[in-house]
Amino acid sequence: MKRIFLIGCTVLFAVMASAQPAARRTQQRQSPTNTISTRAQISFPTTAPMEEDVVWRRDIYRELKLDDDANAGLYYPVEPVGSQMNLFTYIFKLMMNGPKRGGIAAYTYRMDGNEVFTDSARVKPLQFLDNYHIFYERTDHGIRLDNSDIPSAEVKGYYLKESAYYDQNSGTFHRKVDALCPIMYREDDFGDGEVKYPLFWVKYDDLAPFLAKQTIMTSNLNNAATMSVDDYFTMNMYHGKIYKTTNMLGKTLAQYCSNDSALSAEQKKIERELATFERNIYDDPSRQIG
Repeated sequence: MKRIFLIGCTVLFAVMASAQPAARRTQQRQSPTNTISTRAQISFPTTAPMEEDVVWRRDIYRELKLDDDANAGLYYPVEPVGSQMNLFTYIFKLMMNGPKRGGIAAYTYRMDGNEVFTDSARVKPLQFLDNYHIFYERTDHGIRLDNSDIPSAEVKGYYLKESAYYDQNSGTFHRKVDALCPIMYREDDFGDGEVKYPLFWVKYDDLAPFLAKQTIMTSNLNNAATMSVDDYFTMNMYHGKIYKTTNMLGKTLAQYCSNDSALSAEQKKIERELATFERNIYDDPSRQIG
């Protein structure tokens, strides 16, 4: 009798496990675009958090340009089409709502380029609109802002911070996105060219539950090939050149590379170091947990 009970429990758990992806897809279709419940975040978690006691870690900063084919899905559609919107429009709406209204917090981009996630560094939404001359109207119910006034067409890139690390508990190597910073390119006052404006940092862990509900097209040849934006970042499908690593001098690559050739060589060297470390982990049986 006990054995029958255990077999029944095993079958039940297997059915529940196989049903979860379908339940997650159903919830993604039914949930409003800019809200997500705490229950949903617990029931359908996104990327696993990085443990505090990892034995090896390297923080990398990349610049993603949205005219790169690998990143182009983050740019379109420039204006929302139904429930579909590009990444910046989605982040912008979440930032305008703020954490108290089911959105997220954004944090000031500092001159040194480093992210600081403290309450004192939080971006004030109305001040942000004024600083970047984004049109809005005040109403009795708050502010009104049309989708056409969101400067999503001008956001043509992102800074991305990722942590490459070795998890000794599972014997695995990971690359986890930590933060994103939209970059706006706007014509200068004299019409001589575009000026680059890094706007603000957002914590990826705050963003991930929302991105799990948004899809991105991943192929120009097969328009049915899509995945969630969270899966896109979790699987590191983006492409971006390294412009900085966390180092004791606090310098970017451009600050210690004498010319473009030296900068390119340094970027390639760092990529090789990461690839070599990952390859050595999986080639060394003593590092793996079977």
